[in-house]
Amino acid sequence: MHINDAVFLEDLCPKFRFRQWRKSIHRFTGKSCIYCGKPSESIDHVLPRSQGGLSTTENCVPACLSCNGDKSDENALYWYRKQKFYDPRRAMAIRAWLEGDLRLAIRLLQWATPNFKVNNKDCEKNKSKYKAA
Repeated sequence: MHINDAVFLEDLCPKFRFRQWRKSIHRFTGKSCIYCGKPSESIDHVLPRSQGGLSTTENCVPACLSCNGDKSDENALYWYRKQKFYDPRRAMAIRAWLEGDLRLAIRLLQWATPNFKVNNKDCEKNKSKYKAA
């Protein structure tokens, strides 16, 4: 049997693929809100769909219900600058995420949250041995 002849579960059930995609986005940030760091329960579009934002990994970030509801249809970076919990490291992580550099975004989130744990095994392999003084 050739790989091209195989049938994958994702091909038979598109909802399964969508569910796996959503779970992977939450796994990238250790199931925490990219804006405030609380546990994430939803997916937020950084550039809202009402403004032409697409449902792609680069435009969708994990967010808590509070941040997602408060942001509403605003651009995430403009909204985030006005918040009491604004952290420039998280803002840089959001921008890196938007540009598709998830590895940099995760590093910046680790820097913003010292007890940040990544569940993604691929990201854990790339941890640096060196610690800041």
